[in-house]
This record gives sequence, C-alpha cells and structure tokens, in this order.
Amino acid sequence: MKKSRESATPRRLIVALTGATGSVYGLRILETLRKMGGWETHLIVSEAGMLNIWQEYALARKDVQKLADVVHNVRDVGATIASGSFLTAGMVIAPCSMKTLAGVAHAFADNLITRAADVILKERRRLVLITREAPLNLAHIRNMEAVTEMGGIIFPPVPAFYSKVKTIDDLVNHTVGRVLDLFDVQHETIHRWQGIRNDALKDDPQ
Repeated sequence: MKKSRESATPRRLIVALTGATGSVYGLRILETLRKMGGWETHLIVSEAGMLNIWQEYALARKDVQKLADVVHNVRDVGATIASGSFLTAGMVIAPCSMKTLAGVAHAFADNLITRAADVILKERRRLVLITREAPLNLAHIRNMEAVTEMGGIIFPPVPAFYSKVKTIDDLVNHTVGRVLDLFDVQHETIHRWQGIRNDALKDDPQ
C-alpha cells in the first residue's frame, strides 16, 4: 500500500540560533530531529550566534550547517521561510538573545530570523523563544509580555531537578525535550513526571 502524500512529506521546523549563551539548545534540537527522521530542519544563525557557538564549542560554520537539512543566510529576507505560504510546524529560537526578543516583539523584521518569526506569528503558528538573560530588566519583561500576547511562547531553560539529573547533558536534554513536546514531536529523551512516590512520604516529619 502506498503511503499518503501527507505522511511521506517531512514536517518542517525553523531553528534559529542567536547571540546569547546556550547555543547547545539549538544544536541539540537539530541533532535530535536529525536522528529521529521525519522532520526537515531550516537553520538560521545570526553573526553573533556564530561567534557564540565558536566561543562555547569551537564549532565552525560548516560544522553547524551540516546538522540541518536546509541552511538560510540571516540576511536573505527573500528565503522561502520569509513567506507565510511556505508551510512549517513553527519556529524555535534557541537561544534567543534580548536583542532578537526585542526585534520579534516589535516586528522589526530586519533580518531573516525576525522576519521568519514575524511570519510564524501572523500565520498563527507556534513560535518558541528559549530566552537567555538574567537578571531581567523591565524592557525584557515587557518584550516577553508582548510576544506572549501575540501567541509566542517564552521558554527560559529552567532546570527541572525532579528528573534526577546527573549531568549538564541531562539538563539540556530535558529542556530540549519539553520544547519538542510543544511541536508534537514524538520522542523519548526525557524523564517524565510520574507523581510523588509513596515511599518518599514515609520520612515526612509531619
């Protein structure tokens, strides 16, 4: 029996990396989707994002690009993903700098990252921003509010210690897994909450 055209066509996800610490999140998302199959990744990396990747992991541009199915130049505002007629499941900016957050919040569309994000919002598709900054000033908070009101999801990479993480990789994988959940990616990369164990309550002093 032939597969339907819909099932044979991979779903598309736009992945952008910008100039904030935490490039591992975007890289891990690309790696995970590539291993799983069934997804077509469209990558955009800002100049500051590339500098940050080099600083954190000493990876060259070619090393990053080979993780994606399609690579777009951040200055190419005429790329496929700059149009709402190009169908995708959405976009994740991982990590998302405060500058990029501001660009998205105010619809600057001054490069392909902010333009693609603007398209995702106007088409009512899913946009997830893994924002990296601490502490936050009022401008950051207001920009997060604006993006949330437009339908975007602000997802700071907050560790979940209930998952009994033992390594930094565990922490990264948990955040990545939760982000992939938001795009209905079927995966088994995280330890999911099963409720508090009864034996944990035996030593309760109360």
